[in-house]
Amino acid sequence: MPEDFLSKKLSEREAQNALRQLQLPSGNTDFCSNDYLGIVRNRLLESRVAGAFMNYRHGSTGSRLLAGNSLLAEETESFIASFHDAEAGVLFNSGYDANLGLLSSVPQRGDTILYDYLSHASIRDGIRLSFAQSFSFRHNDVEDLEKKLKAAAGNIFVVTESVFSMDGDTAPLQEIAGLCEKYKANLIVDEAHATGVIGEKGEGLVQDLSLQSKCFARIHTFGKAVGCHGAIVLGSSLLRNFLVNFSRPFIYTTALPEAAIAAIRAAYEIFPEMNAEREHLQQLINLLQQATCRYDKKISSTPIQAVVIPGNDAVKEVAGTLQDAGMDVRPILYPTVPKGSERLRIVLHAFNSLHEVQELCRLLQ
Repeated sequence: MPEDFLSKKLSEREAQNALRQLQLPSGNTDFCSNDYLGIVRNRLLESRVAGAFMNYRHGSTGSRLLAGNSLLAEETESFIASFHDAEAGVLFNSGYDANLGLLSSVPQRGDTILYDYLSHASIRDGIRLSFAQSFSFRHNDVEDLEKKLKAAAGNIFVVTESVFSMDGDTAPLQEIAGLCEKYKANLIVDEAHATGVIGEKGEGLVQDLSLQSKCFARIHTFGKAVGCHGAIVLGSSLLRNFLVNFSRPFIYTTALPEAAIAAIRAAYEIFPEMNAEREHLQQLINLLQQATCRYDKKISSTPIQAVVIPGNDAVKEVAGTLQDAGMDVRPILYPTVPKGSERLRIVLHAFNSLHEVQELCRLLQ
């Protein structure tokens, strides 16, 4: 058969009990989605912009450099940059595209990229498309980072996430920023899982620590707590101009339509005021962190709570038990995470009740 090579790879994945399959929503209690503040669940965007979408196009008709630009896009970029205390920003169609577009275009041949070993796939793929040399440093290990900084050549870029998507822990950004300053390296921080959640107004970990002036670039994505779609790369006006000229995922794709950009703008008017939701979310985080668990529970002060259950078979069995009890908890399997660190990725939300989290904790005792 001409497609046997596809079947072979799928059979190998199935033999590992790691075959991915699409699932429709189950209606179970949501401990899975990245809708941390409940903007999507509670339809806050729809209620804010009801009727207004009729005034916006649902197709952009081209790339930003051709027919796809709009005053709304440029005003939204400026608005978001101002909120995050940045000079400028450029919109991308997703967080994946933003990392791909930034990291594949800015570092050049002869430069060095140093990235946290647990960095997201989009960061790794962007680095892989770059002509720069790249090396990982041990997760959140500033000593290992400094060792590699001493040996780095050319323009140096240090890439990390503020909140890591699988462990839910935060990067030691103050120490990393200090090292970048010492070795004249350019700091890039992906704030995907911090946006909307960390900081007085959900502005992210970088601003919460007053490190925005220490960053070469920041990536904020809108598909998680912000409750819509797309992303923005923040930095200098010079960086924005560079990306418009050299970032292939920006240049060669159809732009976000006005309707999508209007939703982003509306979300940025909603989530900064959701202080009660952030406070309740922190209560739930504290509750789960303090609960006893018969498995290895990662330390995390964010909505992402990881419970490590080694082995694809074992973690899928526990996830199935929780799903049978009405809780939408998903297993994260090898090869998504290293073998032996398979886990339940439990996500807490502002709309989860104390009772729901208490019941979850009871089942994990």
